[in-house]
Amino acid sequence: MSLTLFAPHTEVPAPATASATAPALAPREQEALRHIAAGCTYLQAARNMGLSKHTVDAYLRRIRAKLGIHSTAELTRLAISLGL
Repeated sequence: MSLTLFAPHTEVPAPATASATAPALAPREQEALRHIAAGCTYLQAARNMGLSKHTVDAYLRRIRAKLGIHSTAELTRLAISLGL
């Protein structure tokens, strides 16, 4: 029986840095992202921003499309990396 050695654990590349993504997001997109990352529902975020939940949904869809993000966890990670 042979012993197979595995390569040491390597870090997965981090998502784009804050400086690279911040200019890509409009201020209202950043605000919507901040509310969602804080745990608000779309309706709660909308009420806090004085918008309809459909507008908040549109902002978050735009963020996902611009940055290739597919989950709320990734949105939260982005918000943290942007310091929101």
